[in-house]
Amino acid sequence: MEMMNWLPEHSAALQDLRARGLSYSEIADAINATFNTAYTRYAALSRAQRMGLAGLGRFEPSLPGHLDPPKPALPELPKIGRLGAGQAELKPDWLRWPKIFVEPEEMPQLRCAAVEPRHLSLLDLKRGDCRYPYGGDADGEAVTFCGHPCRPDSSYCSPHFHLSRDPEASARPVLSDAWLQAVEAI
Repeated sequence: MEMMNWLPEHSAALQDLRARGLSYSEIADAINATFNTAYTRYAALSRAQRMGLAGLGRFEPSLPGHLDPPKPALPELPKIGRLGAGQAELKPDWLRWPKIFVEPEEMPQLRCAAVEPRHLSLLDLKRGDCRYPYGGDADGEAVTFCGHPCRPDSSYCSPHFHLSRDPEASARPVLSDAWLQAVEAI
């Protein structure tokens, strides 16, 4: 995708043409004809939004005398299942709603590793340092890494390696005999 920078003259023309009520397609065509550029309708719309000009609706129809066609009237729905005279209004049964909407759910205890991280930045990590991340949850919060020596054939130190593995899933063999026979490895 080619990056196009808007010159001040182009932005001024966009602002003037938008004030006249032209559509973004017409604005792009007029700017392209005047300044010999190749802006698209979407480029004009995006620039107008960045300038604070863009309203997605038009001021008036782009072709005078041609309004949007009238919308067809919806047919009336049958009266089956509607409340009749003397019937009580239906109310939601609050007691039947799922529990999550009624009472707060207690959060499970999070697991943590028994290691004090060194909080190294990505640039400070060396080969063989643990890459278990810390932070970055809030906007603008820096992400740091554990930095302790890694296990062989892993990116994590032993405590973080065991923390990141599901003990039940890692106890099961990844490749079963049936699977190996299916691919004719045995």
